[in-house]
Amino acid sequence: MPLKLSDANVSSFDNVFEKFRSESPNHKANFILFLADKDPSTSLSWCPDCVRAEPVIYKTLEASPDDIALLQAYVGDRPTWSNPQHPWRVDSRFKLTGVPTLIRWENDTIKGRLEDHEAHIENKINTLVSAD
Repeated sequence: MPLKLSDANVSSFDNVFEKFRSESPNHKANFILFLADKDPSTSLSWCPDCVRAEPVIYKTLEASPDDIALLQAYVGDRPTWSNPQHPWRVDSRFKLTGVPTLIRWENDTIKGRLEDHEAHIENKINTLVSAD
């Protein structure tokens, strides 16, 4: 099945997330990937961990036979993300500490997550995808 992608940034997140939540019963699995913005001068993320993890995450999710939704939530540029009061750092639903963070969202709550130091490990991604 195809991977259904949605994109959001801090300012658009609430609206996009509501739509994501309302459509979540239509998918076998729902994920939120919090990641760093792309640097306009290089077209690459400013975050080396994101550069390393993104291809592995996308490859693994796209290889799944299940219908999967992925909300890509961009945290902003480095100074924006570095602010300790960043909305997703202080949001009690997510409590982000680093990017990338891959979250499995199920029944309106976090069912599992991979933090920045492990989000590039394929077998951990597979475990998160196949969790029931």
